[in-house]
Amino acid sequence: MSGHSLYLFDDARARDWAPLSLTRPVGEILLGCLTLRARAERVFSTPCQGHLVEGHVRHYREHDAPPGMGADEVGSQGLRIVLSSRAVLAFQDLPRQWEDGPVRLTIDGETVGWRLPPGTPTPSRDHLSEPGGSVTGAAIALRGSVLGDPWDLIAENAHRIETDAEHLRPGVDAHPAGVVRLGSHPLVLGDGATVEPGVVVDSRTGPVVLDDDVVVQGPARLVGPLFVGRGTTILGGSVERSSIGPVCKIRGEVSESVILGYSNKAHDGFLGHALVGRWVNLGAMTTNSDLKNNYGTVRVWTPAGPRDTGLMKVGCFLGDHVRTGIGTLLNTGTVVGAGSNVFGSGSVPSMVAPFSWVSRDDTVPYRIEKFLEVAERAMARRDVDLTDELRLLYEGAWAATAEWR
Repeated sequence: MSGHSLYLFDDARARDWAPLSLTRPVGEILLGCLTLRARAERVFSTPCQGHLVEGHVRHYREHDAPPGMGADEVGSQGLRIVLSSRAVLAFQDLPRQWEDGPVRLTIDGETVGWRLPPGTPTPSRDHLSEPGGSVTGAAIALRGSVLGDPWDLIAENAHRIETDAEHLRPGVDAHPAGVVRLGSHPLVLGDGATVEPGVVVDSRTGPVVLDDDVVVQGPARLVGPLFVGRGTTILGGSVERSSIGPVCKIRGEVSESVILGYSNKAHDGFLGHALVGRWVNLGAMTTNSDLKNNYGTVRVWTPAGPRDTGLMKVGCFLGDHVRTGIGTLLNTGTVVGAGSNVFGSGSVPSMVAPFSWVSRDDTVPYRIEKFLEVAERAMARRDVDLTDELRLLYEGAWAATAEWR
């Protein structure tokens, strides 16, 4: 395909993906070796022009991502692909010949977007909110899957790393000096990636993919399927079957988790079956539970009410800019909203409202001006600016969740 523009949209279900959807489009969540947006860009061979979102998330601006915007800003000019952010596309060849008019895009019969020729209006807010309501017209079936809930990211992540590694760098297998290799799946090193002698790379169950400028300090054990993003440093410990985004610092035990990027877990402690946003800082010995004592399925708070995940292993869900103090304990299925500070050793509530200040004895609202001050300072440490647009995003998120605090 050529000469077309790509947009991702968050439908009503995606907008309820707490805690991450409060402060970012779902398309900017990591799955496997790619964000959902980057995966769509590869399949359609074009950069995404923007995320079609609602409310304060329209102010979303990050230095490494397309902006948030309203559907009314797209217009009807040019050839457009409008795709659900919950669609996980398989790498595939697209049809060479398309219908002349608008075409629905489907996965297993479910509408996940549209191909819109010039002059065709962008779908209305109602259609973007509930795309399944559009059942007429020609349809093209795409290969892939549709994510239902945030915990699906954790359940599907290891498999996605395997398929991504095969597509992104097939046939590459590195053997750094002094590194102990176990298994036959590849170790893939990006430009400038270094693995110190004494590190164990266990690829018996899947590939280990280290992006550009990743540093792995010994002693450490890396277990595939594993993806570590650009500029991240592994400071030691055991990291297995996880996806870790760019510019993180990771130490201790991390298992079957997804960390979006620019986050620190620089001390010992266990993180398992967890979904962690950007700009998160976990204090020393912060540990989460990912298995109930009765081995039952885990219930998780959502904006629509508690939900049974149907999964036996579910850890914690931490929004953007969450910080925990030394010795923080997070119970199975805990949800901590964006911008919250949790400190004082011991367990925290199973749901922490966004922008809360939680101690052992009390929970109080986090004043937005103080939050912005700390966020600006934290981001500057990674040479990233807290822009005026991001300030508006966070102020809008703070206002939208006032009733939860």
